[in-house]
Amino acid sequence: MIRTLPPSVRDAALLVARLLLGVVLIAHGWQKVVTNGLGGTAEAFARMGVPAAPISAGYAGIVELVGGALLLVGAATAVVGVLVVLDMLGAALLVHVGNGVMASDGGWELVGVIGAVALVLAAVGAGRYSVDHALAGRRAPAAV
Repeated sequence: MIRTLPPSVRDAALLVARLLLGVVLIAHGWQKVVTNGLGGTAEAFARMGVPAAPISAGYAGIVELVGGALLLVGAATAVVGVLVVLDMLGAALLVHVGNGVMASDGGWELVGVIGAVALVLAAVGAGRYSVDHALAGRRAPAAV
C-alpha cells in the first residue's frame, strides 16, 4: 500500500513549496536582471567559464525572475519546473559541482535543492491552490 498525505495536506504542502521556491527564484532572478543587470551577470558568468555567457545570463535571469513569479501563483508549473531544472543543472555542472556539496564553499547544494523541488512540482503539479488548478477546472467538460 502506497501511503501519501491526505489531499488537503498535500495541496497545502505544494503551496508552501511553490511559495518558498518562488521567493528564492525571484530573489536570484532579481539579482541577475535588476541588481547586477544582465550585462553584469553575463560578465560574471564569463569569468566563471559559462559558455555563451550573455545568452546563459538572460536565460537564467528570466527563468528565475518570471518563473519564480509564475510559481508563486501556480501558473504553468510543469513548464516552469522543467525550465528551472535545466537552469539549475547548468549551474551545477558548469559552476558548482567542482566545489563540493556545501554552498558556503561554492558547492552545488542550493542549486541541487532548487532543482529537486522544481522537478517535483513539474511532476506532480501545483496543487489545488493554484492558477493551474483553476484553469483545469474551467476546461473540464460539463457533466451531462
